[in-house]
Amino acid sequence: MFARLPGVRATELVKALEKAGFEVIRQKGSHITLHSFRTERTTLVPMHPGDFPRWLLKKIIKDAGLTEEQFRHFF
Repeated sequence: MFARLPGVRATELVKALEKAGFEVIRQKGSHITLHSFRTERTTLVPMHPGDFPRWLLKKIIKDAGLTEEQFRHFF
């Protein structure tokens, strides 16, 4: 059985996505838009304090085209 995803803050998530090949293309208010030119995928990360709820973290990972295992590697 797979281990649960770790508690992740917004800045940690953005750094992990950048390691995965995403670039920050825009920040408007409290949300950052990241895009991967390699995979042509875009995802949005809300920059709110505290840890992300697990359901939101899973959705962002899925939008980025990563598996949970790949995300753990970059995190």
